[in-house]
Amino acid sequence: MPINILMPALSPTMEKGNLARWLKKEGDKIKSGDVLAEIETDKATMEVEAVDEGILAKILVPEGTADVPVNDVIGLISEEGEDAAAVQTPAAKAPNQAVAAPAAPITQPAPNAAAASAPAASASKPAAAPAPEAHNGHANGRIFASPLARRIAKEAGLDLTAIKGTGPHGRVVERDVQSAIAEGPKPRPSAQPSTPARQAFVPGLSDEAVKAYFEPGTYDEIVHDNMRKTIARRLADAKQTIPHFYLTVDCELDALLKLREDINRAAPLNKDGKPAYKVSVNDMVIKALGLAIVRVPGANVTFTEAAMLHHHHADVAVAVAIPDGLITPVIHAADTLPLSVLSNQMKDLVARAKERRLKPHEYQGGVTAISNLGMYGIKDFCAVINPPQSSIMAIGMNEERAIVKHGAIVIANMMSATISCDHRAMDGAKGAELISAFKKLIENPISMLI
Repeated sequence: MPINILMPALSPTMEKGNLARWLKKEGDKIKSGDVLAEIETDKATMEVEAVDEGILAKILVPEGTADVPVNDVIGLISEEGEDAAAVQTPAAKAPNQAVAAPAAPITQPAPNAAAASAPAASASKPAAAPAPEAHNGHANGRIFASPLARRIAKEAGLDLTAIKGTGPHGRVVERDVQSAIAEGPKPRPSAQPSTPARQAFVPGLSDEAVKAYFEPGTYDEIVHDNMRKTIARRLADAKQTIPHFYLTVDCELDALLKLREDINRAAPLNKDGKPAYKVSVNDMVIKALGLAIVRVPGANVTFTEAAMLHHHHADVAVAVAIPDGLITPVIHAADTLPLSVLSNQMKDLVARAKERRLKPHEYQGGVTAISNLGMYGIKDFCAVINPPQSSIMAIGMNEERAIVKHGAIVIANMMSATISCDHRAMDGAKGAELISAFKKLIENPISMLI
């Protein structure tokens, strides 16, 4: 029996993907771990690895195909001893065939739109009940998972029944467990009756109603890609479900700019004769927020329905603009990294983010985030929290301002910073402690090096 190659869920927010290209062709021998294809998700271009051995018998979805739903069959692998040339393309489902309920990822605000179809009854035995097919890694009480996935899940204390399998026939494989670890703890299922899946966007004017306000021919219509759809859905959900409050401070930057200049001047040269690092103001802002959030008890937290997660280190996400959207690579344990290491990590993440080459663990999670629009001349703004983060710091431009210092009016380099906080995770006083600690580190930057 041929093995289905399914369109995998390569990120928690993925509902559809674009099959960019096949790296194997029909007739090629496949080994476990071979890279079969490249998939463009809403965040990055990812490689799909084989989890079984055999021969790539048929390619069902040609490369270049857009919006392929998660769990759709994109190819077939013939097993050992099976004639690859004789493998038949799966028949299209009849209109009245039963379809399983949509599978919704429980850690994201919006349900997954992909649905898995129930197995068809045998044509030769119409009266016989169809054999249950493994879905989401389990059927009839049995969990289908690879040995490596079982071991990793056991070590991480994860329940395999709560993990959606993307391997053949819904089997849970290593990448599924790693994604579950990156996503963090799952919220409790709601005791309320299930409701229909929400629309991707907030209900409002229909497309036709919006277009009616404008004369035909006066605009160009560009269809949303997966990234824009995901941004629209997640941030609309965030504003509806997370109670935001905002706190702003003005920070004097003169000492920080002087320290940055000294650090960069002291940078050793690498083998190419170039400085080994070049620290930016944004790098120092990341470091300051990472230190501030671990130094304020109760600020380095994530809210769940059942408990508050208190983190040991500060994973700081940083908003990066890419063509037609944005992505938030994460600096893990930013509070522990020297500025030179943090700076080089950030440059590498930004470069690969713009090429859509980040791996899921490099842009998922984080307890807080930074959005810096100072380079666009923005003085201050309020950013939207991106779940599961509990805060986000909005950074404005560096500008010279007249301030009162020691009873005299002087000119200083100033920057406004506004933190958006999840009121479920921290109260106003705790948020004020956090942004005050950030301001102190920015204005006394030498303390970042101690």
